[in-house]
Amino acid sequence: MLRRLSLAVALGTLALFAASAARAELVLLQGGDVVKVKAYEMGAEQARLTLPSGGVLTLSVLRIDRILADEIIPVPEMPPEEAEEIAGVVLEFPADAVAPPTPYGAEVLEAGRKFQVNPSVVAAVMRVESAFNHRARSRKGARGLMQLMPATAARFGVAVHELYTPARNIEAGTRYLRFLVDHFEGDAVRVIAAYNAGEHAVERYGGIPPYRETQEYVRRVLRALGAEVPPALGAPAGTVTRASTR
Repeated sequence: MLRRLSLAVALGTLALFAASAARAELVLLQGGDVVKVKAYEMGAEQARLTLPSGGVLTLSVLRIDRILADEIIPVPEMPPEEAEEIAGVVLEFPADAVAPPTPYGAEVLEAGRKFQVNPSVVAAVMRVESAFNHRARSRKGARGLMQLMPATAARFGVAVHELYTPARNIEAGTRYLRFLVDHFEGDAVRVIAAYNAGEHAVERYGGIPPYRETQEYVRRVLRALGAEVPPALGAPAGTVTRASTR
């Protein structure tokens, strides 16, 4: 009985290891470089990346822009009439803007006014990112209400230790949205996609990157804004292909 139990435990451990080893993810670095990893550990100051070859790379968390699942699915072309539906999302701060009827509405309105971003967009991103939990932390290292990576927060003037302070987190996230609005000239879909995948990925693919996570993220934020999601943004049928190691 004991031997059978030991064998079952061993087989279970082997299966768990195999499943873990099979999972791969993409680490997007500051500057646009991409590293493919089979595992990672995010510490307070350093990240430990296990490469597919078995090697280990240790680097500062301030160098990591994003971590995304290593799965690529095609993005179908969007007909012009569907693009126009999305173009109705207002990114700029409206003259008659009021605080969103959500947690931290006053802070969102203040940050929106400061950086001239529609508070409704900030609140929609926050809803999808953290469900308004200011202590939220993902296993990938994103923190706080706007789920900012330490590197992104540092880019926009917020220290790592401030990421759980609601007003500071909202300020950095809104300032990042302002940067994306300017960078992508008010293209709502690219702005939303870039908040998830980073501007370098959106530039590389000329639109929504073919990452399943990012495509789902864009759909969720649009729904949170009350915008109709065009069919072209629906999850396409077909086989999922793996990303290259570039």
